[in-house]
Amino acid sequence: MHPTLSTRLRRVAMAAFAAAIVAGAPTLVSAQGAASAPAAPAAAAPAPAPAGDPAAVVRTGVEAWLQGRFKVDAVRRSPVAGIWEVQIGTDLIYVDEKGQHGFVEGQLIDLKSNKNLTQERVEEITAVNFKDLPLAYAIKQVNGKGTRQVAVFEDPNCGHCRTLRRDLLAVPDVTIYTFTLPILAADSKTKAAQAWCASDRAKAWNDLMLQGKVPENKGTCDNPVEKVAELGRKLKITGTPTLFFMNGKRLPGGVPAARLNKMIDENSKAS
Repeated sequence: MHPTLSTRLRRVAMAAFAAAIVAGAPTLVSAQGAASAPAAPAAAAPAPAPAGDPAAVVRTGVEAWLQGRFKVDAVRRSPVAGIWEVQIGTDLIYVDEKGQHGFVEGQLIDLKSNKNLTQERVEEITAVNFKDLPLAYAIKQVNGKGTRQVAVFEDPNCGHCRTLRRDLLAVPDVTIYTFTLPILAADSKTKAAQAWCASDRAKAWNDLMLQGKVPENKGTCDNPVEKVAELGRKLKITGTPTLFFMNGKRLPGGVPAARLNKMIDENSKAS
C-alpha cells in the first residue's frame, strides 16, 4: 500500500527534524514507513518565478522544496494577509508570500533549508539541564565505562519501555539513570516501589521490565516513587518512555535500536 499524500508530505516536512536528532532517523513517522518510502526522483531546478507575480513566487518556492515528489495543483491567497494557500492533491499547506516558509502538518518549515522551525523551538523549550536532575531518585546501571549518560523515565507496565530497555542494555559505554514513573496502571506505583526496595535495584527493574518478574517484597521501604511522580509533573512528562540526553534534549517515545547508540553519542556533550 502506498502511503497517503499527507503521510508523504509529512516525511518531507520532518526530514530535517529527524536529521537534527540523528542523521536519517525517522521521528514522527515509523522507521518502517520511512524506510519503505520511495526515493524522490531527480528533478530539475524550478524555473525562476516571473517578476511581479506573487503566486508564481510561492509556487516556485514550494516546488523547489518538494523536489519533484508532488505536483502543486493550485496557489491562491488565504484570508490572512501575506499568507498563501497551496494545494497539493487534496492537501493544503500555507506559505508566506516570499515562498520561504510554510506551515505543513502544523509545523513551520523553512522551505529553503528544510529546517523544522517548530520542532527546533519545541526541543528548546522542553530541554532540561541534565546536571539538575535528582539522580539520587533514579536506579543507576553502568554499561562498560559508563562515560556517556542518559536518564529515562519508565513505567513498569509500559510496553514501549520494555523495548527501549532491551535496546538500552545493549548499548556500550553508557550510564543509565532510570526514574520509575508510575502513570499507566493502578499497580505501577507498587511495582516501582518493589523494584526500589530490592537488594539489587538494577537487576530487579530489568527482570521486571524484560521478564515480567515482580520483586518479592512488599515495596514498603523508604523509596522516591512519589518524588519521581512529582518530578514527572514538573518536567511535564505525559508519557513513557521519555529519555533525556546529556545535552538536555528530550526524546519522547522510543527510537529504532540501530539509531539509539548513535543518538546517545551525538547528544552526550553536556550543556
